[in-house]
Amino acid sequence: MFLTKRHIPRRTFLQGAGVTLALPLLDAMVPASTLLAQTAAVPKSRFVGIFFPHGMAPGHWVPATEGALPEKLPYILESLEKVKDQTVVLSGLWSKSAEPPEGTTGSDHWVAAAFLTGLKPKKTAGSDATVGSATIDQIIARKIGQDTLLPSLQLAVEDPNSSSSNCGEGYSCSYTNSISWVELPSVQAGQLPATSPLPMELNPQVVFERLFGSGATPDARAARMRQSQSILDSLLSELASLRKNLGAGDRRAVNQYTDEIREIERRIQLAAKASTDVPELDLPPGIPEQFDAHVKLHADLIALAFRADITRVVTLLGARDLTSRIYPFPKSDLFPEGGASVSFHGGSHHQEDRIQIRKYAELNRYHVSTMAYLAQKLKATPDGDGTLLDHSLILYGSNMGNSNQHHHFDVPHILVGGANGQLNGGRHLAYARKSVVTGNLLLNILDMYGVHQDRQGDSTGRLDRL
Repeated sequence: MFLTKRHIPRRTFLQGAGVTLALPLLDAMVPASTLLAQTAAVPKSRFVGIFFPHGMAPGHWVPATEGALPEKLPYILESLEKVKDQTVVLSGLWSKSAEPPEGTTGSDHWVAAAFLTGLKPKKTAGSDATVGSATIDQIIARKIGQDTLLPSLQLAVEDPNSSSSNCGEGYSCSYTNSISWVELPSVQAGQLPATSPLPMELNPQVVFERLFGSGATPDARAARMRQSQSILDSLLSELASLRKNLGAGDRRAVNQYTDEIREIERRIQLAAKASTDVPELDLPPGIPEQFDAHVKLHADLIALAFRADITRVVTLLGARDLTSRIYPFPKSDLFPEGGASVSFHGGSHHQEDRIQIRKYAELNRYHVSTMAYLAQKLKATPDGDGTLLDHSLILYGSNMGNSNQHHHFDVPHILVGGANGQLNGGRHLAYARKSVVTGNLLLNILDMYGVHQDRQGDSTGRLDRL
């Protein structure tokens, strides 16, 4: 018996007109008569960290009992129904690193950077701002991201200069502007590691160019934009040649992949045109006016980047602390009538009023639905012997519990995905109040990526039962 299947290297790129295009995993990248686990095409782990401040409405997100998730999820979490079997809800966690230092008040609105470190940032408004440790996304990127085009990708859906308060309480703005921090070499032996914030990219157009325009010069990019030329248009001959050597299934996969790229290009171009046509919008070109279009465009780019293995680590800053943003609800199964949310920070101070709590729960429900959109996108994307969601972990969390009281215990954290076989879903894990810090969860997550440490931030051990 002769095996005639042609093998294409996993790290195959198409080149053209200053453009580099990575390809998704294809059958042709797995040598004939070879087990997937024995090849370079073995599924890779991915990580997404998503942060929204201001906690969640009490009474609307915690399942009634511990153990298996109920048939009907709590109000805020209902959008996770389609990925419930890969969802773990964690209640009772203590975000101690976000609390004000002992004996002081205030300052707990300025420490989003603690989300992925488990450490209270240094109180300073100067250039010596540091969080004392790399964030776990950067630790993971050092482990699994060094052979990808982008070791990590940092995204945001809110302009730091729009609808957000100035930083205060003696804390640097960098602590709220970025949830991803990289460790720098220490100046002296024994010195605490210095860290630096990584900028969170707001503009999907810039993200797209980073993902699919790698290597292009500014002049080449500008010329292509002036000609309204698609990245794919410059690769037509290479794509045609590639398709000749692929089986029917791989041709369909490539066609679907390039169709998705064209659709995202179309949406980015529409957003850029809208920004040009409406000059009163004080937004850079390419950024959708509406949050819903913006966050879903970022989610689509994440899915594409994971599919092409351009990056394996992404963080997304959903909003900045103290933002007063109001979110229009798109008409959907969750919001049949559409409508609009309360002001984010204002609504978080619901005065323990039942009606106001419910209104705030609507906003939390919408935010979780944007994460569910990404999870369903990953679940619908084949990857090796499973899906992208099987091989990914999404961490969705906040820095407060009941934000009306500025409580930093009973802080919501949600895990979605299979983590490449490291996590069993469909569960609610409840921990005793003020007994388990979020640093313990971060330590567990590092374990899932082959990074085994004794401590992460303020950790006191690892979470049991996870």
